[in-house]
Amino acid sequence: MSTETLAQRFWEDGYILLENFFSPWLMDALNELIIDHFGSDPSMFHTYEFMSKAKTEVIPWFPQEEGPSAFDEIEAEERLNQLTEQLLGARWQKLYCMVMFSKQGTVGQAWHQDCPPDRPAFFNLNRLVYTTDIREKIGGEVMVIPGSHKRGEISVGDPNEVFQDQKVLRPRKGSLILLHGHTWHRVGAIKSGFRFSINYRSMPECASPDITDTCVYRNMRYSFSSNSMILDRTQELQ
Repeated sequence: MSTETLAQRFWEDGYILLENFFSPWLMDALNELIIDHFGSDPSMFHTYEFMSKAKTEVIPWFPQEEGPSAFDEIEAEERLNQLTEQLLGARWQKLYCMVMFSKQGTVGQAWHQDCPPDRPAFFNLNRLVYTTDIREKIGGEVMVIPGSHKRGEISVGDPNEVFQDQKVLRPRKGSLILLHGHTWHRVGAIKSGFRFSINYRSMPECASPDITDTCVYRNMRYSFSSNSMILDRTQELQ
């Protein structure tokens, strides 16, 4: 499928899922590095206040901050860069590489938008890589609402509501998900074992490097730089 056709699907739905995008040997190498870093029971990263309000329990790791590594090979992948340029323009910018780890018994991530949708042209692009299959018995499915990147701010309500128009994605080893930062999305609870994804975030030239500092949840806006809730959205219901 051409990059133009994929881009059309992306702008219609706010995401695209591409299976078998990356080689199995590279996925195995990255998978081993991630497991070695986290172990089987890593400590939680975020504060209890954040986890309880955001209904989100994930542990981030920024491997490229530790120097050159196998994680750089993904960013050098020509097809990935061609797709990114098709979506963001020739002068698109890298943000950071972030591994998001979730362990057994945790809730995953509630519905959210990665950045405020106040200005449609200002957004981040999630380039999500999966080194193992996301299986139903483990959990951690990716849920998206197609076209929601064009709806504005996510509605106020139940952080884990089941929407009639939501799609459940179970990417497999080597899959790539391209996800618009304004698309409403969440990650399901972890039933057994653990799950993780690698997110190579990027943005169009017009956006600011702090584009993902404020995350929009159904009950609040949260600033990661200040580790604080900057807007209580539940007041909108009063």
